[in-house]
Amino acid sequence: MKRFIVLLSVLLAGCSSVMPPTTPPPALFADAGFAPPSEPVSAKELFTLSPAMKDYLNSPRFTQLLRTKGSRHGLIEALYSKTDLKLEYESTTTRTASQTYAARAGNCLSLVIMTAAFAKELGMPVHYQSVDVDSTWSRNGGLYLSSSHINISLGNRAVDAQRGYDPDRVLVVDFLPREDAGKFRTRELEEEDIVALYLNNRAAEALVQQRLNDAYWWAKAAVSARPGAVSPLNTLGVIYQRHGNPALAEAVFKAALEREPENAAVMRNLQPVLVSLGRNAEAAELAKRIASVDPFPPYHYFEKGMVALRAGDFDEAKALFEREVKRAPYNDEFRFWLGIAHMRLGHLGDAREHIAMAIDNSTRRDMRELYSAKLAHLRKIAGTGTRVR
Repeated sequence: MKRFIVLLSVLLAGCSSVMPPTTPPPALFADAGFAPPSEPVSAKELFTLSPAMKDYLNSPRFTQLLRTKGSRHGLIEALYSKTDLKLEYESTTTRTASQTYAARAGNCLSLVIMTAAFAKELGMPVHYQSVDVDSTWSRNGGLYLSSSHINISLGNRAVDAQRGYDPDRVLVVDFLPREDAGKFRTRELEEEDIVALYLNNRAAEALVQQRLNDAYWWAKAAVSARPGAVSPLNTLGVIYQRHGNPALAEAVFKAALEREPENAAVMRNLQPVLVSLGRNAEAAELAKRIASVDPFPPYHYFEKGMVALRAGDFDEAKALFEREVKRAPYNDEFRFWLGIAHMRLGHLGDAREHIAMAIDNSTRRDMRELYSAKLAHLRKIAGTGTRVR
């Protein structure tokens, strides 16, 4: 199966040496080929507070927190303490501020949006930042999904890199441990960037669910919101490819590469499109270029490990999964299958450890339930003294 790469919440033309356009080329859109969307496609209500959110802001509990802890720390205590809202990190859906509050769950971008909505209502300065950490990878619906990291800071503008992180001047809200928040380089994002990221994530989520018509309209909105951004163009190209429009897919991928010529994800998506258009020599040249830029793509060792596991070579599978875990230690899928390899070798302690880490690192409720069931089975085996081979 061909697997295409979709970029979620990634830097917006950050590595481009070409001045990004202010409007998208109309030739990249094909409205007539897609049915109208099944839902409203808009970011107008992205930061709007619902009546329930306003009631919460005016509640005695919230008011007391602001009074005793100060506006910034009081807000974060109110939103993210385990005793109040009890928010859950969940990666499957990108939500508006009000949807995140109602669901009490959201991914990184959703929680940033909700936090910003509350902070702006309280009159706090809000700054969005992309964080220079390695992108994380996941797979869903035959797609490789690449996500990078954003956070939000409340208060005065963050100090410059030479002075370092100053917790007294700015409060960084991040899922990284607080002591790590200042260790990574960041780049300031505009609110328009956050809007484009939201629209692109909605496009990718529709694509995973094979709702191609909805995916198209969300992707078009994302490209229109930030014409210089590579990730929405990449998503739009994948949509055209899956819709059976390889010529349009090629045009969009090449537009993305004009902005970031060394973007390996876009090149990997373009290469099979060229094959489908019968341009095998051009595709072969592009494959060589990809190999020079990124010779070991995401899931490279994992796929080899799965082959070894199916062949019964559990030592080789373990070694390959360990190489992938070393590259991406927080990927729950890699941790889980490393645990399975240990289980097949009879290393029940190591198996329990890695599967427990898979549960901790997973951002999807359904996968946490699957991993938890396997962990419970391992604990039962350990309690009976049964040996697993």
